[in-house]
Amino acid sequence: MKNGLARTAFAAALSLAMSLPALADIKIGAFTSATGPASFLGEPQRLTLEMLVRQINAAGGVNGERINLVYYDDASDASASRNFAVRMIEEDGVAAIIGGSGTGNSMAIIPVIEDAKIPFVSFSGGVEIIDPVRKWVFKPPHTDLMACEKIFDDMKALGLSRAALIAGQGGFAKSMAKQCAALAPKKSITILAQESYGPRDSDMTPQLNRIKAIPGVEAVINADIGQGPAIVTRNFRQLGMTQTLYMSHAAATLGYLEAVGKDGDGIRIPAPLLLVADTLADSDPQKKVLVKYRDDYVAATKRQPDAFGGYAHDGLLLLVDAMKRAKSAEPQKVRDALEATDGFVGTVGPIHMTPADHLGIDLGSFAMLTIRGGQWAPAAGR
Repeated sequence: MKNGLARTAFAAALSLAMSLPALADIKIGAFTSATGPASFLGEPQRLTLEMLVRQINAAGGVNGERINLVYYDDASDASASRNFAVRMIEEDGVAAIIGGSGTGNSMAIIPVIEDAKIPFVSFSGGVEIIDPVRKWVFKPPHTDLMACEKIFDDMKALGLSRAALIAGQGGFAKSMAKQCAALAPKKSITILAQESYGPRDSDMTPQLNRIKAIPGVEAVINADIGQGPAIVTRNFRQLGMTQTLYMSHAAATLGYLEAVGKDGDGIRIPAPLLLVADTLADSDPQKKVLVKYRDDYVAATKRQPDAFGGYAHDGLLLLVDAMKRAKSAEPQKVRDALEATDGFVGTVGPIHMTPADHLGIDLGSFAMLTIRGGQWAPAAGR
């Protein structure tokens, strides 16, 4: 199955290359979870990459060279991510790698990246990807730690101080639950309960009933990617729970929005401004980037983009920007240019990286959103 996926992916890359004028190639490796439990995240990323590569190549490529995107679908399997990373480096000869829909998928390839000494720009949220700083690893998405901080600040603004955590068992979910638990005392938040569920669980009412029975819980925080957040949201409503329900930014997807329907109204979620781009002032430099990506994506796919598609947008264009500034695709020069990024505007906001910071964004680039009438909207009470 994996060999078949690899052949299909590589054939697609070759087909894309053959349809364009004859230029030299810059091979960029990419992997997302276009299928499997994390397809909510990985399919918009795949579509975004394909769209952007077409646009970049049609405009003359990078430094006069065409991008040859060597893409693989890891099917939400971290072991497959690692195997594909090895293949991209040893067989495909890529100059850099982008991708990783889930934190576990990104973490799985980091040892391969460090050994090969080529740049990797991750699309995943876990803070452990860039903390501690690794020489060859960068990422634009907001971290799980930032999500915890944004949620706790919002709770305090609403006069809430007691919460329960419910999380999945994947890499991102475990990391965010750990980060929130550690940060809570520093933010004067008390965690009264911690519950978890498995990747194949389809009913979280037992865990939520235990939370419901605990006196004093004012907010419930769900940390997970994929379908788990939608199940938690529906079960939360079915149980008639009245606490404030927070999702992580991993739920800022079109899949989540469609899956929860009216049950999502009133949830609170830290997320990039991409989801509410039209609320920005025309003078905001980020609005132009957000609206162009959104409109291009809608034209290409007939669907609205989400935060994770935006992370793929930022990851690829961040790498392309570094290659242009380096005037080269040579890994060391590109790595150095990535680390010197100062003011690149992505869907996550302006990015300013340094040798001590391979993320380059702050908490101000997060917005607290809600769902109102089936659509994303700025949350009240900020």
